[in-house]
Amino acid sequence: MRLPVLVALSLAAACAAKQPAAKPAAELRTVVEPANAQVQVDEQFVGAARVLAERPARLSLGKHRITIEAAGYFPHDLELDLPRGVTKVEVKLRPIPR
Repeated sequence: MRLPVLVALSLAAACAAKQPAAKPAAELRTVVEPANAQVQVDEQFVGAARVLAERPARLSLGKHRITIEAAGYFPHDLELDLPRGVTKVEVKLRPIPR
């Protein structure tokens, strides 16, 4: 009975060893005023700015288009070439005059 278990464990270990290594990731941390701003990367919502201040978004390395917006404020667009590790973006949105 132990032989099937050992064979299964050996196969599982061999499969795990053959999986490709995880690609290095970039991380985007945002510090935005107002904190309720929403963050999009490459036109996809990635989270609220206040959440990304504590838990950065994991992204692929390379160029990304970031849009930060909140109701009552002009949107802020930027393009970043994200390296490996954490990139911190600090933005203070400009209010729309009334």
